Amino acid sequence: MGLEWLKPGAFFGSILYALIGVAVFWISFIVIDRITPYKLWEELVEKQNVALAIVVAAMALGISIIVAAAVAG
Repeated sequence: MGLEWLKPGAFFGSILYALIGVAVFWISFIVIDRITPYKLWEELVEKQNVALAIVVAAMALGISIIVAAAVAG
């Protein structure tokens, strides 16, 4: 097994997939922010809405699992 992950193709491929995953996650957060009737960031940061923070965290985990499955599959 050894240092297979250190090969340039595997290394840069992993970096590329990570960047694509972060971009997909960020875009999906923006889309969900647009379709909700209020501003998520304002509710989370300024008003400190804990219930909404839990829902957004669950959404973040869900999207992350989907992106990870798409990359690994």
